[in-house]
Amino acid sequence: MNQTEQRLREELAACYRLIAHFRMSDLIFTHISVRLPGPEHHFLINPYGLMFDEITASSLVKIGLDGRAVEDSPYPVNPAGFVIHSAIHGAREDAHCVLHTHTKAGCAVAALKCGLLPVNQMSMEFYGRIAYHDYEGIALDLAEQKRLVADMGDKSVLMLRNHGLLTVGETVSQAFLRMYYLEKACEIQLAAQAAGDLVLPPAAVCEHTERQFNQPNRPLAEGELSDPDALQLAWAALLRMLDRVAPGYRD
Repeated sequence: MNQTEQRLREELAACYRLIAHFRMSDLIFTHISVRLPGPEHHFLINPYGLMFDEITASSLVKIGLDGRAVEDSPYPVNPAGFVIHSAIHGAREDAHCVLHTHTKAGCAVAALKCGLLPVNQMSMEFYGRIAYHDYEGIALDLAEQKRLVADMGDKSVLMLRNHGLLTVGETVSQAFLRMYYLEKACEIQLAAQAAGDLVLPPAAVCEHTERQFNQPNRPLAEGELSDPDALQLAWAALLRMLDRVAPGYRD
């Protein structure tokens, strides 16, 4: 195993532990995957049967786009995880990490006709950047892959109607932090909708805020500040937390 694969294994194992820590897991179900460098399109995914807080770097299963393990492993792979993740990895070169959840807030907003609204600053990171895919049943049908990929297009977030949330990232940290704040945005929206009438900012403000989140290195207006290192600092802080509370993820 080379150093790059070991690093990616540790980052992915950390992501599983973080999803468990922040109560975004669903027993042994849902999946996070990361593509390994090389022309083979191999990727790492969770060993089916382990809780997310049990997953370690060495227990991750390496599979190909056909869903078959390319190295010996005592663990199987969830078929639905293969169908969803292999479709996106195979179609999107920028989707190095794919993260899927079944949280209460995420499933609830995915079932709303309005989808995610720009209710709060956290949700505006995703303004105009969310795709939607209609529910077709448990993701065991290979024919669904083309429709899922077509619906997602070039977006970084996919709401699976009546199912859950999905984010992609060029890195594990990017996919995780997108999911963390997407989940928070869903929680805030449900709380606000339950409390009364919503106040939504004008579209121009939402578009400006989205650019602040996603284009921190763009040319800045006079008097405008930027924070391009925020996500890297947040991920480093999360890893330090894991090293305190669950250091075994690196094993």
